[in-house]
Amino acid sequence: MSKIQFIVKRSGAVVPFKPDRITNAIYRAAVEVGGRDRELAQNLAQQVVALLEQNPDPDYQPHIEEIQDLVEKVLIENGHARVAKAYILYRNERTNHRKQQNAQSSRASENIPWAKIWHVLDWSVTHGLHTVAGLNKRVGAGEFSQIVTESEAAYTVDIEKAVESIVNRKEQLRMVLITGPSSSGKTTTTIKISEKLKAHGITLATLNVDNYFLNLEMHPKDEFGDYDFETPHALDLPLINQQLAQLYEGKEIQVPRYDFKFGRRTNVLAPMKLHNDELILIDSLHGLFPGLTKDIADGTKFKLYLEPLLQMKGEDGEYIHWTDIRLMRRMLRDATHRAYDPRQTLEHWHYVRASEMRHIIPNITTADMLINSAMPFELPIYAHRLLSQFAEWQDRYKRDPLKEDAYFRANRIAALLKSIQSVADDRFIPSDSMIREFIGGPTTKN
Repeated sequence: MSKIQFIVKRSGAVVPFKPDRITNAIYRAAVEVGGRDRELAQNLAQQVVALLEQNPDPDYQPHIEEIQDLVEKVLIENGHARVAKAYILYRNERTNHRKQQNAQSSRASENIPWAKIWHVLDWSVTHGLHTVAGLNKRVGAGEFSQIVTESEAAYTVDIEKAVESIVNRKEQLRMVLITGPSSSGKTTTTIKISEKLKAHGITLATLNVDNYFLNLEMHPKDEFGDYDFETPHALDLPLINQQLAQLYEGKEIQVPRYDFKFGRRTNVLAPMKLHNDELILIDSLHGLFPGLTKDIADGTKFKLYLEPLLQMKGEDGEYIHWTDIRLMRRMLRDATHRAYDPRQTLEHWHYVRASEMRHIIPNITTADMLINSAMPFELPIYAHRLLSQFAEWQDRYKRDPLKEDAYFRANRIAALLKSIQSVADDRFIPSDSMIREFIGGPTTKN
């Protein structure tokens, strides 16, 4: 047990010192450059702790920045320059992200799809849905069912444009990648696009990348000690590329099968071979990550990116955060379909978000097309189903320094949901609506 009991966070909060977090941080950086030696990461972390313990002050409480400086020093001195570089890059990314959260940047983000944003904003203004006040006015006037119809129609237009683009390039394409961050609506979108492509004689053959996860003991962990399935480095990227190349050559591959209950690949293999009218479909968080399909020519891939690009201002005059919409979606989906406590989803969302910011968002500009998966009518439904819980979390995390991110998000979303006129009746939402992915409940439209 280390003699150091507490550390000081950037906010000034004093929290318990957990050496395992150093091990996890080093191992994560190693995974980024292809290393998977957890024992070595642990040994390096012990060196960091030993350096900290050299401080003679019996009440010594190191600052988090001091610990991170020592991690870099130990990595470099032990000859792990590539790991040190990955660690430094991640640290710098997090620093820049915090700065952007605390101040308005004078430079427009290169990752924001401005042309698509302006199109969505124009639609929102035309339909009186560019502010929460406008949404509440229409809901109060009994127009909820109309908002559903209008939102679904806009989403369908995007689907049809994607299908048209794929059909126009069908002679060159061999693969369709449908991607986007967590709870962006990939499942429903994939189904709808597949159905429409069939009418044009095109079949999508799914390669489920979930089966390519590495065994659990090889995965990096998050700071809570949970295994991280969010990073693309949790996948066997070399095997994926090898088998994709074989499929392209007309060969039959043996797709592995992953057992999530035991966290290991099984001995069961499934044969797969492309037919003449088939395109490979990859539906994945990391479809745009370069390493996922690096051995496949870009001209043979159609890359489709999803995001709820809602253009609606709240009562504070700020636009509603897309990540907040996806967080609420995932809470409802996990509670409905996976028996997963929504509070746990909130507590871990900062880690999901960090992975998105590093591995997903920077690659948006490589997509061939974007689909807006935001449905303005979903907000009144979430206000009914989630407001009381967010108000509870707002109070629960207010004075917990270990849950600063959970409090920040709960506080922001609680304020939003309080401002929205709630709707309990979801019967106007079609049974095949993308929102049904998250709220469940097959229904018929009246």
